[in-house]
Amino acid sequence: MKIGQKVRGTITGIKPYGAFVSLENGTMGLIHISEIKTGYIDNIYHVLSVGQDVLVQVVDFDEFTQKASLSLRTLEEEKHHFQHRHRFSNSRYKIGFKPLEEHLPIWTKEAIEYLNKD
Repeated sequence: MKIGQKVRGTITGIKPYGAFVSLENGTMGLIHISEIKTGYIDNIYHVLSVGQDVLVQVVDFDEFTQKASLSLRTLEEEKHHFQHRHRFSNSRYKIGFKPLEEHLPIWTKEAIEYLNKD
């Protein structure tokens, strides 16, 4: 089992601090109450129920005890993440180094004329 892996499981028990999950591969895991969803959870029993099938993401895995720390929240946040698509075009030609290059001779000439006035 690797951190970041998405695994299916069934909730086998619920406590005020989190939910215990039996994973497909036979290992057990815990979804801490802070990893259930973004924001405050007043009552965990209103959000999850015993026997509910869930898709979770592995946050941590203890190889010695063979137990996993799981998260539903990371999968929820993943759904809301939209990739920014960068549009390459010449519509923004007035920004960058090109305008500086074009105006540098003019600015240099103006500066020399200003300095030579004295």
